[in-house]
Amino acid sequence: MQVFYMDRFQRSYADAPAEVRRRCDKQPALLVQDLRHPSIRAKKYDESRNIWQGRMNRNWRFYFLIEGNRYYLLDLMAHSK
Repeated sequence: MQVFYMDRFQRSYADAPAEVRRRCDKQPALLVQDLRHPSIRAKKYDESRNIWQGRMNRNWRFYFLIEGNRYYLLDLMAHSK
């Protein structure tokens, strides 16, 4: 599997707190190893557009698409509670 960082994700990453960026640096590797990795808690976010949601930490989520053997990281944002 390959990971591609979309422009919006890169902008959100640049604006995120340092702790979130550090976590973000390792989560994609875990995603490639195992979509069901417990720390990611990946789930379908929008079935119609095939968008998934993964967890960076308790307060931050990332959104991605799976197409073939590629993960496209779309966005990173604080999780609304």
